Amino acid sequence: MSTPMSTPMSPLPALPPERLHSACPPSILGFASTAELADIDAGQLHPRAVEAIRLGLDIRDGGYNLFILGETGSGRHALIDQLLTAERAHGPAPADWCYVWNFNHPSRPSVLRLPCGRGAAFRDHMQRFVEELIPAIGAVFESDDYRARIGALQEEAKQREEEALRTLGDEARQRGVALLRTPHGFAFVPMKGEDDTLGKEEFDQLPEARQQELGEHIKLLHDRMQQLMNEFPRWRRELQKRVREAGQEALGTTVTHMIDELKARHTDLPAVLEHLDAVHRDVIASGESLRAAPHADEDSEGVTYSGTISVQRYQVNLLVENPATGARPLVYEDHPTLQNLVGRIDHVVHMGTLVSNFTLIRAGALHRANGGFLVLDALKLLTQPYAWEGLKRALMADKVRIESLAELVGVTGTVQLEPEPIPLGLKIVLVGERMFYYLLSQLDPEFPALFKINADLDSEVERTPESTARYASLFATLARRQGLRPLSAAAVARLIEHAARLVGDAERLSTRTRPLVDRMHEAGHFAAAGSMLIEREHVEAALEAHHRRNERIGRQYLDAILRGQMLVDTAGSHIGQVNGLAVVQLGESSFAHPVRITATVRVGEGEVIDIEREVRLAGPIHSKGVLILSSFLAARFGWLMPLSLKASLVFEQSYGGVEGDSASLAELAALLSALARTPLRQSLAVTGSVNQYGVVQPVGGINEKIEGFFALCKARGLDGEQGVLIPRANVCNLMLHADVVEAVRAGQFHVWAVADIDEALELLTGLPAGTPGEDGTMAEGSLSQRALSGLQKLARMRRDAGRHTGKGRRS
Repeated sequence: MSTPMSTPMSPLPALPPERLHSACPPSILGFASTAELADIDAGQLHPRAVEAIRLGLDIRDGGYNLFILGETGSGRHALIDQLLTAERAHGPAPADWCYVWNFNHPSRPSVLRLPCGRGAAFRDHMQRFVEELIPAIGAVFESDDYRARIGALQEEAKQREEEALRTLGDEARQRGVALLRTPHGFAFVPMKGEDDTLGKEEFDQLPEARQQELGEHIKLLHDRMQQLMNEFPRWRRELQKRVREAGQEALGTTVTHMIDELKARHTDLPAVLEHLDAVHRDVIASGESLRAAPHADEDSEGVTYSGTISVQRYQVNLLVENPATGARPLVYEDHPTLQNLVGRIDHVVHMGTLVSNFTLIRAGALHRANGGFLVLDALKLLTQPYAWEGLKRALMADKVRIESLAELVGVTGTVQLEPEPIPLGLKIVLVGERMFYYLLSQLDPEFPALFKINADLDSEVERTPESTARYASLFATLARRQGLRPLSAAAVARLIEHAARLVGDAERLSTRTRPLVDRMHEAGHFAAAGSMLIEREHVEAALEAHHRRNERIGRQYLDAILRGQMLVDTAGSHIGQVNGLAVVQLGESSFAHPVRITATVRVGEGEVIDIEREVRLAGPIHSKGVLILSSFLAARFGWLMPLSLKASLVFEQSYGGVEGDSASLAELAALLSALARTPLRQSLAVTGSVNQYGVVQPVGGINEKIEGFFALCKARGLDGEQGVLIPRANVCNLMLHADVVEAVRAGQFHVWAVADIDEALELLTGLPAGTPGEDGTMAEGSLSQRALSGLQKLARMRRDAGRHTGKGRRS
């Protein structure tokens, strides 16, 4: 039952308006606009993290990679970009990396390491060599000298064959047999004169002895012809060899001259000279067969690792090119898939078949960052299949081997290119939330050995005159980098206040620069076209616009209460009923709304039932808070008598999960009210947790909670009776909106800071709390004495009920 209740004369004064909001007076900043301020190094906000980063960059041993811990929007990427950009000019120069044809194992392309800036020149030189090689070969093989020499060799071979046939024909004639050429080859036929041959009838008329003699001659000549036919292929192979040797000899002078020109440009690179020697040997060995190869520009698909002859194999695949200045690479990989990290081998369709070659090898982020720095987002990396394991394999082996997903999952049965792995030497910088770092440290035994440096960015800094001055310079720097107008001192002061509000602490400033930059952009939008500065009112407009676009759900809660659909009283009093405060976090904003908490008591065995826990809506922290209430009751009253109550606590009209112990102060007040049969003021809302001794402990979201109850009271009409009870330890966190502060200043609203449950009860009931004395007695008329009386009554009821039950059994 709700009854009116006058404001008590509490010994505990409400907080003055000056304690509710720690303003930043523009006068203390010492400038008129940020145009007067110099840029600031963002690292000054995170000196501890910067020290760790510099240590990781200075140690060049393996495993000293970095993990940057910090909240999203804290400027993690900007800080690491600034430090790595400065570091690029220091340290050993990176190398250029090229893949070339392996003349011994075509399926295993070889890698060449060149000084930075030299790879492009080598590639271009070899490209010109290939372009000049075909015309040079054509000129050699089409020259008159070469044609004459080949003609002589061919004529010599022809004469040799003809002489052998002529000799065999003369021998046959001497034996009376003619050697005839037929369309099907050679034939031996008996002769009847010098120039005529015998027909079959004429041969049959010869004496049998003559027939037998001629037959033996023909058989012998056939054997001689067969031997001669077996010699011809060998003679022709010898001819081909002599022709090939002639071609190689003819090519020798031209190709040697071309290769020597290339060597002269790379005399300081032994690996390149060795490769050029292999090219020279291969061109000479291939000889005229290269004339049939397509030009590189005409058929980029003509060479495969399977061995197709082509001048393309003399080209160079420049995998990684670095500037000649020696600046170390800084690579950001936004999509760290396995192949984007370790590289890939592309394929092309050639005559209906997928083929590949060393010119289709593509670099990954590890290749491009080799010798420098690779920055990766931890969450993106961990969510890509096989990427994390692939990165670890490369770091542990100190080399990067191109892997394909098809190989890893075993779905390919074809022969693949196996490029030679590239030695790896770089710094990996992972950027992510603290949760990912601690999970990896706990669950991955290899992680600590690979990422030995963690740089933990502060989420907040102490609010001092020095840090305030640094923040002013930070806003000046951010405004210039974002192309915004300068900010007035009043605008900067308002942003500094907002930075304190973001962290929820009047004595701290948030290091999350993203929301501050966003508000600066929006304030610049609200500034008039003719305004030279972003003023305080523009910042206020941006903050109000941000609040309005995020207030939809909060307004729905407020409307439901105002329409009576959610039951929350802001006037009168009620036994066992109190206004708690719940915070809801949605995206980048949060809001709070009051919620009714009720308690009932009855005869029992000292049990306090958490209805939320019984229906599995309560989290473990909330359940812990309710158990602490049982301990408080036992500590204050249980040593005087056995507790004979059964109490129930519930968040009324709560249909979702309940977590946290910030309502335990309100729950304890409702429970003691129900025991003492003493009403609580409904014009007050309560937040705070308690321990077993009733000491009030700080909670989060204190500003949102006060403003949430204030919004309801304002909508219903402020009458000077309403207010909020908060933990005394939370006073330093107060950065309330101006309308709340003004209402407190006008005496229309109040904020009390309580240290324990007794102070809270005195404000809620208007009665003295009555802390038990050394002998356990309670002051007459105090709330504790009333609660004790309630417990004694419950004990008598339980005892009487036991007697009655016992009599019934005896009868």
